[in-house]
Amino acid sequence: MEITQEAFKKMKKRYVDLLKSTKRENIEALIAFLEKNDFFDAPSSMHYHSAFKHGLLLHSLNVYDQLCELCKIYNKDDEINEDTIIISSLLHDICKTSFYKTEMRNKKINGVWKEVQAYTIHDVFPAGHGEKSVMIAQQFIKLSMQEILAINWHMGAFDIRCGDYQGKTALSNSMERFKLVTLLNMADVAATYLMEERED
Repeated sequence: MEITQEAFKKMKKRYVDLLKSTKRENIEALIAFLEKNDFFDAPSSMHYHSAFKHGLLLHSLNVYDQLCELCKIYNKDDEINEDTIIISSLLHDICKTSFYKTEMRNKKINGVWKEVQAYTIHDVFPAGHGEKSVMIAQQFIKLSMQEILAINWHMGAFDIRCGDYQGKTALSNSMERFKLVTLLNMADVAATYLMEERED
């Protein structure tokens, strides 16, 4: 999939405007960091969902939209405010900033081998996934406890840390403490598997 320049500009403006609307202290510095690095151009994955230029931006907005819909159903007590919806959804995958690079590879297309551009992993800050997004965000802005836990565990049971008892217990306890942890995971799964293009 290719995102047009016009569509990209609209998505980027929406993303930035949403973050600025939180009026979180130092949010401008965080946006400048994302701008300086490759967040707005990066893919969302190497060869799965939204694996194309600007895919990470698209995915982040899709997660925001899904989380808004889920909160209409499950946030009747207003435990999760609008700023937290914005922060947790739009920053959940900033761990993928400066994470991918491109190289040329051979790929069979319609029975013919062709040299194509492909994404590979080049992680300049190898500090995990959800926990890495928390680390990056907190270099600039203050996160609440529910935002920290939701971003940290947004992969849910797909998180490699859930391979042992301690990880599973931590995820379960986080989900029981804050509904946002479950809802952000649901929003991420919905965006990934129900909304976005995936390569074969």
